[in-house]
Amino acid sequence: MHIPENYLSPSTCAVMTAAMLPVWFMAVQKVKKELPKEKMPLLGIGAAFSFLGMMFNIPLPGGTTGHAVGATLLAIMFGPWSACLAVSVALFVQALFFGDGGILAFGANCFNMAFVMPFVGWGLFRKLRAMMPKHELLAAGLSGYVGINMAALVAAIEFGVQPLLFTDAAGQALYCPYPLSISIPAMMAGHLTLFGLAEAVFTAAILGYLKKAAPSMLEAQNSYAGSTVYGLLALLIVGTPLGLLAAGTAWGEWDPEELAEQDFLGTELGYTPAGMEDGFSFEALFPDYTIAGMPESFGYILSAVIGTALLIVAFKILATFFRHHTDYDTSVQGN
Repeated sequence: MHIPENYLSPSTCAVMTAAMLPVWFMAVQKVKKELPKEKMPLLGIGAAFSFLGMMFNIPLPGGTTGHAVGATLLAIMFGPWSACLAVSVALFVQALFFGDGGILAFGANCFNMAFVMPFVGWGLFRKLRAMMPKHELLAAGLSGYVGINMAALVAAIEFGVQPLLFTDAAGQALYCPYPLSISIPAMMAGHLTLFGLAEAVFTAAILGYLKKAAPSMLEAQNSYAGSTVYGLLALLIVGTPLGLLAAGTAWGEWDPEELAEQDFLGTELGYTPAGMEDGFSFEALFPDYTIAGMPESFGYILSAVIGTALLIVAFKILATFFRHHTDYDTSVQGN
């Protein structure tokens, strides 16, 4: 679901970034007001859960892949505004250091995964938990499933409007070439099945583990993570090479050369959209979570370590800019 560079027009990217600016501003204000300074490092750990979850690619018959995001999980743990901030920072680290998601498309990716997903998931969780208070984990899983599918639908629309709005003199698409009639079914097929199920399992499993092994992490005033939480992070890091088993590329994330060979209209596309061929390019430090000179699996693990460390350190630094207070509104959390 990470939209790469040049799949969306620069004007689309500008609109999506402009839409996120007030959201980011409000997220910062809400987090400063509602989240104790002492819990900011825990938000970094939550962002790391999201970052690592997105490294576990799952194959779908037909050659595409997908992954969980964890945005609903973070919304349940910390509230939707905190989740928005955490997932946005995780997406920034992915785009800047690992080339996962475009720099220009950063606003669009955040709109989908850091705004739509946590707010939809959190809102549904609140309603489902009230309806079935004895089945909180089931409510969490269902909310994660709906949240990721709503994010996927919005991404599919962003893809699908490109050939309607941006074409060259010959009528060929300048950016994503697939209309809504293709982008929506293609994106939703995977998310309504395996990827949505993965999100549901990831959300319920992590939440259930934390409730049993580290309930203090979910308490309003407690800021201690504990060895069990760091142990879970370490387990996820070591397991990230499992994401390499999924062959193929996620739908809408092909390189320009791969895109020309894709077949969704009965024949290969046969051309590379000019906006992709001549568009913005950015070389990440560790593209596709690989590190030069290292075996792919070790590079993947080291990338997971680097990304996790960056997120935890980033939120510890952010905590120094947040004023200390003791008045914490527990209603912002889903718990």
